[in-house]
Amino acid sequence: MSGQAAQAAAKKACGETGRGMNLRQLIAGNWKMNGLAADLAELEALKRGLAMAPACDVLVCPPASLLARAAEAAKGAFALGGQDCHAEARGAFTGDISAEMLKDAGASAVIVGHSERRQFHGERDQDVAAKARAAWRAGLMAIICIGETEAERDAGNAHPVCGGQIGGSVPKDATAANTAIAYEPVWAIGTGRTPSEADVVAMHAHIRRCVVERLGPIGRDVRILYGGSVKPSNARAILSLDDVNGALVGGASLKARDFLEIVGAGMPH
Repeated sequence: MSGQAAQAAAKKACGETGRGMNLRQLIAGNWKMNGLAADLAELEALKRGLAMAPACDVLVCPPASLLARAAEAAKGAFALGGQDCHAEARGAFTGDISAEMLKDAGASAVIVGHSERRQFHGERDQDVAAKARAAWRAGLMAIICIGETEAERDAGNAHPVCGGQIGGSVPKDATAANTAIAYEPVWAIGTGRTPSEADVVAMHAHIRRCVVERLGPIGRDVRILYGGSVKPSNARAILSLDDVNGALVGGASLKARDFLEIVGAGMPH
């Protein structure tokens, strides 16, 4: 099925739940465990490249070690976020960082439940939900990540896996203002592989239905981002798909030139 045919089928399947094509897109960059002081120059270059207001919202999530210094580079041009937070506001949690600390350093959002946190740190859905609530407590938007592994997709379980993660990771009092959902098929992260357009449309339509079922009508306005090997060469095609309300970008966000191309592909609404 072509991307266009898949979009038509998804619209029909969604019925009254569909809404996401009218939302302002969010392009978020996740630097992961990359970046030293010298790399702040990329944020300065990003700021210069955003001199003309973009058609979408722009967010960069550098490592926590750079967050406070990045705030000056980002000022007035784009928003900053954290890559993770602890569920508690303070305490004896060596090496962790609270949502309040991220807010104090200049963040307005935080990624929670990224597949790398789930895989390498054993985070469960309930842990992710607690971190989302912590983000809200501190006045941050939570970008809640979900996604299936290659084995789960091959077994035909991609939709139930992602639906289950939404049910367990997204608190029922989430709103469109304090929450975005990032769908990242685990098998596509950093591999250069991406799902077909039809697969992306079908999954985002499924996520929209699940979010509306969980949150009610509010769920129609929650942004659903796509992540997983997003790069300048495929960004426009991905961002033009129904119910793709932005992107969570990994490696391509480390260089201002590449990230600006992806931001430029954002769809105005």
